Amino acid sequence: MGIVVHHLVPQIPVGTFGLALNIPLIFIAIRILGPRFGVKTIVGMVLSSVFMDVQTLIIGEDDPLGLENEILLSCVFGGVTIGLGLGLIFKAKATSAGSDIVAMIIAKGTRLPVGQLLIVVDSVIVLLGLIVFNDWKVPLYSWIVIFVTGKVIDGVLEGVNYDKSLFIISNKPEQIRDKIINDLNRGGTYLNGTGMYGNNERPVIFTVVNRRELAILEDYINEIDPDAFLTVSNTSEILGNGFKSLQAKVAQNQAV
Repeated sequence: MGIVVHHLVPQIPVGTFGLALNIPLIFIAIRILGPRFGVKTIVGMVLSSVFMDVQTLIIGEDDPLGLENEILLSCVFGGVTIGLGLGLIFKAKATSAGSDIVAMIIAKGTRLPVGQLLIVVDSVIVLLGLIVFNDWKVPLYSWIVIFVTGKVIDGVLEGVNYDKSLFIISNKPEQIRDKIINDLNRGGTYLNGTGMYGNNERPVIFTVVNRRELAILEDYINEIDPDAFLTVSNTSEILGNGFKSLQAKVAQNQAV
């Protein structure tokens, strides 16, 4: 919104307009999300606006890095940088205001990921840019930034986890169990399963391993039971013995 207004009225700095627009949003955030959230948001909002206008004042609006012809490169790395910063702010249960506040208010009522909601909110604002600039390249490049920013935010908030969860159905469950426990030094759980065709009862192994251990386990199962059935799923977070402590995760959330 600040960029659009600055384009129409160059005398109004982007950061200053953003600061003025955020004042009513701050009162809404304090009312809905709590006073503690509001104090942090005020700090983030003021610092964001100040840094934005100070850098513009010092560097100017020209392109000091010579990236004016590298729009895609600027969009990708700009989105990553913005996403990292916003992710850290969100992790502290705060926001830099603006569309962040709108996204977090909606997230509180819908339980949808903040990063995805930020994509939706910012996309609506980007359409205003299309009307003002009358150039389809502006919203198209902007959506790249929005998408990258949203994904990085979710990565910072939820963490990047490469562990895999497995359900294994095999005629040789005991041998697979020994491999998991003794060789991979992992645990697991037997679940009672019944085949849909023959109604035969057989155990289902549930376990969680990392990518290296997954490759080892798949090779082993292929050797002893090529007809085994496996489902492998990505996990966003693993808490418990052998992984991150649940107690440590709760303490971390309480600290911020």
